[in-house]
Amino acid sequence: MKEVNKVVLAYSGGLDTSIILKWLKETYDCEVVTFTADLGQGEELEPARKKALDFGVKEIFIEDLKDEFARDYVFPMFHANTLYEGEYLLGTSIARPLIARYLVDIAERTGADAVSHGATGKGNDQVRFELSSYALNPDIKVIAPWREWDLLSREKLMDYARRNKIPVEAKPDGSSSYSMDANMLHISYEGGELEDPWVAPDESMWRWTTSPQNAPDEAEELVLGYKAGDIVSVNGTLMTPAEVMQTLNKLGGRHGVGRADLVENRYVGMKSRGCYETPAGTIMLKAHRAIESITLDREVAHLKDDLMPRYASLIYNGYWFSPERRMLQEMIDASQVHVNGEVRLDLYKGNVMIRGRQSANDSLFDEKIATFEEDEGAYNQADAEGFIRLNSLRLRIAGKKGR
Repeated sequence: MKEVNKVVLAYSGGLDTSIILKWLKETYDCEVVTFTADLGQGEELEPARKKALDFGVKEIFIEDLKDEFARDYVFPMFHANTLYEGEYLLGTSIARPLIARYLVDIAERTGADAVSHGATGKGNDQVRFELSSYALNPDIKVIAPWREWDLLSREKLMDYARRNKIPVEAKPDGSSSYSMDANMLHISYEGGELEDPWVAPDESMWRWTTSPQNAPDEAEELVLGYKAGDIVSVNGTLMTPAEVMQTLNKLGGRHGVGRADLVENRYVGMKSRGCYETPAGTIMLKAHRAIESITLDREVAHLKDDLMPRYASLIYNGYWFSPERRMLQEMIDASQVHVNGEVRLDLYKGNVMIRGRQSANDSLFDEKIATFEEDEGAYNQADAEGFIRLNSLRLRIAGKKGR
């Protein structure tokens, strides 16, 4: 353990990382550098700086990564309409490679020989942090305290914190709070009563979204402008990717959009129950599919849908910096060149309802062909007979054989 002289810790100022900071100093007798990422989690980050200072940390990095996160990670992911196991919008997963990139970068800048994180030995985040770190610096040492110490329960962590006078957030009854992760894309909740998949979460748990039952009784209309697959305007106002997400989070949260309660399959092999609030992401996914429906070729759209689960798994499992993810990203991004136009939608009591889509120059929707009225020769319906007979040939042959 003594070979570690300086370590960069991904530090939030919360329970786990505050304990880890002290534990690293005690266990490795090393200097600790803290790195806190502002990913739009909506929390004041200066308390993390103060806590680090109180622990005697000399090098403290707090980086505003909101624009980079939205532009270079979230928006490219939504080009693929990405969902893990049909439900999860990958809010935690997509943030980890960016955090790891800065951990490795700060380690290089400060001369540190190791990085550390607060992910448990049961979870996915340990894999995401470490695969990303090794991809960026194959020789970096990674310290994962949860795989080394004996503080293997929230109660033991709370006891350690009390003994060492480490301030932590707790519920009014004194029990440990949910394990939460927040960034511009989502906020997640795990642990506590959520470990029983039959128990419904208490309404007081949700922080970003109004209960759909209590949401406004009037729908709110939005018009989203698209350029090359990315939202560039909301109701005619040009915005950066970060501004788009902040705006949609606020509007979606007001209308109860984006709540999810699901059981997912972790990469390490176990099932895990989590609750999520992803207002902006829920709106973005629905709207993106709507604009693609008129601007993408059928086979391109279907191929993207075929590849999406593989792409989602790569992100979920921590392979953002892998060659296969990069290859898929290039192909997916190429499909977005003509994804331009506008989508009109309503937000209403937890729902995102598409009301219209248009693209002045890139729409493949031909009203003259699609019409149920006289098409003036644009489409010869008699051609369908030969098409059907050819496509039914194998079925008719098998039918004659009784198969």
